[in-house]
Amino acid sequence: MKGKAYASYRFHSSDVASAVLQRVASASVTIDAQLVSSIGKGVLVFAAVAPDDTPKEIESMAAKVLKLKMWPDEAGGTWKRSVQDIKGEVLCVSQFTLLASTKKAKPDFHGAAGGEKARDLYDRFVAKVQELYEHEKVKNGVFAAMMQVNLQNDGPVTLEIQTNPAKDQEKGNGEEEVKAKNKSEYELPQELLD
Repeated sequence: MKGKAYASYRFHSSDVASAVLQRVASASVTIDAQLVSSIGKGVLVFAAVAPDDTPKEIESMAAKVLKLKMWPDEAGGTWKRSVQDIKGEVLCVSQFTLLASTKKAKPDFHGAAGGEKARDLYDRFVAKVQELYEHEKVKNGVFAAMMQVNLQNDGPVTLEIQTNPAKDQEKGNGEEEVKAKNKSEYELPQELLD
């Protein structure tokens, strides 16, 4: 795992937390050829945290992961059962690149939260999924590590969920004050800036 060198940026954020869910027959995470975690039938979740996200939004996204109807029922009706309904497993993997801007050829990652805020909110996301389900059925990758993720997509079925954008509830703020409020400190691993 690399990532001691960081570069700091200031930016105006309008992104929201996002998760990509893949219905899988199996999935696993390895680091340096060592197996970290694996699941059988269930859902592989790639999750990214945005700078303006709060614990409330992250916990809401965790609930959505478990409630999303991704499997048919026994009668053949489509989109009827969630991962909880089938007693499947969940593998969570942090992936800040989901919030990249690709307007230019080189991706821009300023739409993702960085540093300890990202780690804290991602950890809260995983903990909430475990709390709302069965702890032993929820596995995790390693935050900020270079991972190899293997999966057998079942379908294929791939869906995206997002939190609701944070809204400024304060009245009477001028445009410059709102911009200043939404500016966040962001850190990127140096190797991603090269």
